[in-house]
Amino acid sequence: MIPTVVWGTGNVGRAALRGVEAHPGLSLAAVLVHDPAKVGRDAGELAGMATRLGVAATDDVGAVLAARPRAVVYAASGDLRPEEALADVVRAVRAGAVVVTPALYPLYDRRSAPPEFRDPVLAAVAEGGGSLFVSGVDPGWGNDVLPLLISGLGSTLDAIRCQEIFDYSTYDQEDSVRHLIGMGHPMEYEPLMLAPSVPTMVWGGQIRLMARSLGVELDAIRETLERHPLDTTVRTRTMGEFAAGTQGAVRFEVQGIVGGEPRIVIEHVTRIHPSCAPHWPSPPDGGDGVHRVIVEGRPRIEVTVEATDEGENRSAGGNATAAGRLVNAVDWLAAAEPGLYDALDVPLRPAAGRLGRK
Repeated sequence: MIPTVVWGTGNVGRAALRGVEAHPGLSLAAVLVHDPAKVGRDAGELAGMATRLGVAATDDVGAVLAARPRAVVYAASGDLRPEEALADVVRAVRAGAVVVTPALYPLYDRRSAPPEFRDPVLAAVAEGGGSLFVSGVDPGWGNDVLPLLISGLGSTLDAIRCQEIFDYSTYDQEDSVRHLIGMGHPMEYEPLMLAPSVPTMVWGGQIRLMARSLGVELDAIRETLERHPLDTTVRTRTMGEFAAGTQGAVRFEVQGIVGGEPRIVIEHVTRIHPSCAPHWPSPPDGGDGVHRVIVEGRPRIEVTVEATDEGENRSAGGNATAAGRLVNAVDWLAAAEPGLYDALDVPLRPAAGRLGRK
């Protein structure tokens, strides 16, 4: 059994706790939290499980890492605190842990990672003998292992398009929805996530990963952006009111240009209500959200993935698949040499030993 720490118990951390508990090769060693109100609470309660796991949450990072855990699932957000998240991850790698996380966007593609992110990790690997794998859902499996797998089913390949189409009213992270993405702000507001070059910072690594695997050279990476206001005021269950005239939908693309054409595309269509921008792509079943891969070629292949969790919630389902990709990589990483890894290194494997387990 690999002693594993879950650091953070938010949207991804809850799913990570459940994943560690279900994995036959992992044991939950500790749970790290930031919120004082969570300190001392049982991990099972924090994960929304019906059973107690017998591990109480703590905020003592030093004590947890001093125990030299073999693995750490770093589930704390890095959206608004990338420097702090990097420092936390480097600290855990230096302590000798295999670390998996979705929090550090610049490290999704290790080859193109900027030195200010890559170099501290490599130094920590050399000093402590730990490892790091950064992945998730989107960015993550939705635009690396899934499209690359599907591309191998045809004879010719013209283009790959990876889509995330989501109603963000189901997303339990109001600061990100309102301020990072701009939902509910006046149309003249400039959301950080949509600022020029930021989408490429987040998803460019996925474009480069796919290009590398497909054996093509990129001419450039380009961005497109459309924003749409709400026609009427809407009220959401988790985040309250979004006023008419404010931003209600966003559509952007990060395009890998090959031979002058967009051949590898990551597209996001995000709404705060289904009524906004109805002319844009929507989930085929009218649901809250899907991830879709479209391979243009011969044959044309389209695969749509719908994941649900925590009361049939698709945002929670997406988070759970991100946690699953990471948690299920821990035993492979623990057996590999210390290092910095990406999705082309770490295989996606069957859930061996878990069929029929609760």
